[in-house]
Formats: sequence, C-alpha cells, structure tokens
Amino acid sequence: MTSQPVRSVTVRAPAKINLYLAVGAPRPDGFHPLGTVYQAIGLYDDVTVRPGGSGTVPLRVTLDAADHVEADAVPLAPGTNLVHRAAQLLGAHHGRTLRADLLIDKAIPVAGGLAGGSADAAATLVALDRLHDLETPDDDLLAIAAELGSDVPFSLLGGTAAGVGRGELVTPYVDPAIAEATWWWVVVPSREGLSTPRVFAHYDRLRPDAAEEVVVPDRVMAALASQDPTVLAAVLHNDLQLPALDLRPDLVGVLEAGEEAGALRGIVSGSGPTCVFLCASGDHAREVADRLRPSCEVVLVATGPVAGTHRVEYV
Repeated sequence: MTSQPVRSVTVRAPAKINLYLAVGAPRPDGFHPLGTVYQAIGLYDDVTVRPGGSGTVPLRVTLDAADHVEADAVPLAPGTNLVHRAAQLLGAHHGRTLRADLLIDKAIPVAGGLAGGSADAAATLVALDRLHDLETPDDDLLAIAAELGSDVPFSLLGGTAAGVGRGELVTPYVDPAIAEATWWWVVVPSREGLSTPRVFAHYDRLRPDAAEEVVVPDRVMAALASQDPTVLAAVLHNDLQLPALDLRPDLVGVLEAGEEAGALRGIVSGSGPTCVFLCASGDHAREVADRLRPSCEVVLVATGPVAGTHRVEYV
C-alpha cells in the first residue's frame, strides 16, 4: 500500500523574553559573549509549508499578520527573510534543494526583542523536515539553528533555559520543582521596531569597559526555583535596556506606566523596544493590562514558560 503524500505541515514557535541578560565586550569575531536566561512565552508565529516553489524560487513565502504586527516590516522576497536561510542550510545538510510554498502567520511583533524572526526560522526547520520526510536528528537541527542565529536554538527548545556563548549554547532548566510553575507577563510592543545591531553598537559606546566574559548569577536560578513572582521580579536584568532606552526615551514612560499600573517589575525585552511586565497571577496581569490599555496602543497578556517549536497540524 502506497502512503499518501503530505499536503501541508503547520508548525508553531513561541516568542522569547530574557529574564536575565548580561553582555560582554565584543569578541574578535564581532559577536558579544552573553549570559542569559531565556523564557518562551505564549505569543506565537505559525509556519505552514506545502509542496510548491519553483526552479528559480525554491521557497515562496507569504504572510498573514495580526493587527498589532507591522506586516510591511517583514521581508518576503527570496533571500531576505531568515526562513530562506533556514531552508538553504537544511537542504545543504541533506544535499538537496528544498522546495515549498511557505506561509508565516505572524503574531510576534517585528524587531521587538522577542525573537520573532528566530521563531520563524526554527519553525521552518521543523516544518520542512516533516514535509520532506528528512528525519533530521535533533542534535543536527540544533546545530543548524545555531548557524542561523543566537536565539534560534532556544526557539526550538522553548521552556526556560540558560544561554551562553553568543546565546546559542542552551541548557534547558528542568528543575522538577518548577515544572508546573506559570509566570504571568503583560507585553507592550511598539509599532516602531529597534535594530538589534544598532542597540549592541550603542551598548559598546556606553560600556567600553564591559567584561570579556559574563555569567548568569546563581540568584537568578534560585529565584526561578522559589516559584515566587516577587523574588523573580527582584532579579530581572537586561544589560541592553540602557542603550535601548537611550535610543528610545519614550520607553521610559512605558516602563513607568506599567509599574504604576501595579506590575511587580517592568523590563525591556532583549534589544527592545517591547516592554514586558511580571505580574503575580493571571488576574493581576489582566488588571495591569486593563490599566495600561488607555495609554498604550497594544497590550497583550502571556504566560511562560511554554513549549518550544512544535507541529500543530499535519495533513
């Protein structure tokens, strides 16, 4: 009996925030050493692939975007989006060209410090692997993900994890004591994105004395193990927050508004400009969000940690 060909595969990947982010001085290769704790939160992009493409355009990419996403900021032309690079690297790994029609259903804000592009790349790796029945080992997928960008391996894994190197060397945090813990976040994106390279360059100007090596302090993991949001709030930290606020002074008002609305703590996510606010519970997060909506164009509520990149539909 002949099996039926796969008609489409849909894969979901989450946004990430950095609970802690320390940035060192630039390495000789131009990358910065990072010591970070990632958490995947419940904002998602879906990537759907179907048989398609053409000789000159192996991967045809289209986009559906949520109302709060700046669709015009997402590049779709061949070679302009990280999903194209993901398809090329996965194909090269298997010695073939991978062809498909690919749809990004985007709800993660663009250039927002939430790793939306990395999520799309991770989802593309998994979706194309399933569409073409490649059976790529997990370790190989993670190695390809690391070539694509610092946040892509974590996008595959999800949950909560420590990251070192330039962020691509990821160790999942699997303490069984917090396996069921849920943290509540209010997420305030901005219509105007921030360039990650620009923020890092400004960090270098502001911190010419940055250390060559950085680590994640033990107190961060201890805070996670406590399962107490007030304890975690006290250790949230982002070295890129100062340069992001210097480039975008309006974000200072957003952080102040969130904490005045009752959030336990506000912090810029990654390179910004998205601001995230830790809350004590779901009811507390919804209350903070309601108080912020009159002054902020987009306010979202999300939980974490959530699962990493995973298939949601296979037909």
